[in-house]
Amino acid sequence: MFLARACLHAVVLAIITASTTDENKCDLVGEEDHESTKEKALLKRLEPLANMSFQTQGKSESDTYTYTLRVCREVPGSAPYAGLVQEDTANNKKVVVGRINEAHLASGSKWIMLIYKGGDPYNNRCDKEKRKAIIMINCNRKTLATGFTMVTEEREKINECFYIFELESSLACPPEDSHLSVGSILLIIFVSLVAVYITGGFLYQRLIVGAKGMEQFPHFAFWQDLGNLVADGCDFVCRTKPRNEPAAYRGVGDDQLGDESEERDDHLLPM
Repeated sequence: MFLARACLHAVVLAIITASTTDENKCDLVGEEDHESTKEKALLKRLEPLANMSFQTQGKSESDTYTYTLRVCREVPGSAPYAGLVQEDTANNKKVVVGRINEAHLASGSKWIMLIYKGGDPYNNRCDKEKRKAIIMINCNRKTLATGFTMVTEEREKINECFYIFELESSLACPPEDSHLSVGSILLIIFVSLVAVYITGGFLYQRLIVGAKGMEQFPHFAFWQDLGNLVADGCDFVCRTKPRNEPAAYRGVGDDQLGDESEERDDHLLPM
């Protein structure tokens, strides 16, 4: 029984893995193996969003629609290669706004623009051309992906109509500059060496020499003498007032001596 369950789980996992592996991905506009290297780099950059699905609602005249987006993956339960689908909430009719097999990518300093072309054609508008979706992925360092919204639909033109959507993601943000200056590197090295010197010297003085108290500090006598020298030098250079000269020695004159009282020691003599 345990072996049968294990085999069943293995088969289910294999089916899930196969379905995930066989799932269609973005096909950039251009001839095979001749796509833009910049677009390929952007496509790889957006790969963390591949397993996520986003939904939002939008209105067009009197109708309300639900839009479902997947980044370079197919929307489940829709037509093949459908990357962005519009569903009428009244009758559940689905319309493909853009397909992942006609994808185009561009980027700026803080945004990535994903374009899906090849959607279902308009019925009576825009010269019955195929729909096109423009997804503006804006920089937001606080989240991997959020804020999917439908901005507008331009369908009053004769041709070149389009939908515009917005999405916020940290993937659209430029890499943070973490390069250190030469001064910072030297400062880090200096602080590290000082820390090693103090720690190693302290352990040596305490464990090997057996020093106690302030004597545990490495080369304590040297640093003490150096501190005194520095203090003397600072005192010599920075002093603004002359030192207080010691009072000159004055001898005691005979005239200052008073008359000594005559001491009698008669009482010391024995009677």
